[in-house]
Amino acid sequence: MKQNVLNTDLTGKVAVVTGAGGVLCSNFSRVLARAGAKVALLDLNYDAANEVAESIVEEGGVAKAYRCDVLDQACCLQVAEQTKRDLGPCDILLNGAGGNNARANTDKEYFEPGDLDADVKTFFDLEKSGVEFVFNLNFIGALIPTQAFARQMIGREGCSILNISSMNAYTPLTKIPAYSGAKAAISNFTQWLAVHFSKVGIRVNAIAPGFFVGKQNASLLFHPDGTPTPRTEKILASTPMGRFGDTEKELAGAVLFLLNNEAASFITGVVIPVDGGFSAYSGV
Repeated sequence: MKQNVLNTDLTGKVAVVTGAGGVLCSNFSRVLARAGAKVALLDLNYDAANEVAESIVEEGGVAKAYRCDVLDQACCLQVAEQTKRDLGPCDILLNGAGGNNARANTDKEYFEPGDLDADVKTFFDLEKSGVEFVFNLNFIGALIPTQAFARQMIGREGCSILNISSMNAYTPLTKIPAYSGAKAAISNFTQWLAVHFSKVGIRVNAIAPGFFVGKQNASLLFHPDGTPTPRTEKILASTPMGRFGDTEKELAGAVLFLLNNEAASFITGVVIPVDGGFSAYSGV
């Protein structure tokens, strides 16, 4: 396995990653394995998680995939017991399951006179089921796995929970009110959990990625022919570094730092933006 950039040594630790079949969390899983952790990869899509687990094993790491529905409490509790039997008690929980859904988006950035009678989806057309799905997947999908796995951390030193927030938790993006609100809830929940678990030695932090291109947002950022959409042009114009983040490299440092029990032992309840300066830029 390759050395990690911060020399964070997770040898002997058991790391559980939800949403591990996705672009970001599959990379996180590899990063944790390269740091020495035994990684449990949880995803509703078992095949996707297992493909990542097999690639980790091929590199010389220890990893095992599990089918898990993060919105099903009984399922999470069952998987928690199975991972404990297979790999040992959880030391690190990375709550990475999440995402958006078109049913919770508006078509336009601004509501204008006449939109109610036009062929566009406005705020008034948002589907209750779509908004609930997005909020539940992001917030409840972090709460339930935390209930299932954090109990294995109590009374043991060096345990951490890492949540995945978003830069739009600071300032909401247009068109995606449910996702922005859900990620704001994750940032708040991170602070709440940090205080709640502070007396039993569990640190709780989060990272807030800026714009990284993945499967879920590719169609919003690029046309089918690969040319950038107007939204991409606005994003890059508002990102001082003028580019998208690198999913394979530019989140790993923040993850490893926050999980490093020497470098970050007194850090809990923080949300670190990794966004190329997007959240710092006023636009003028």
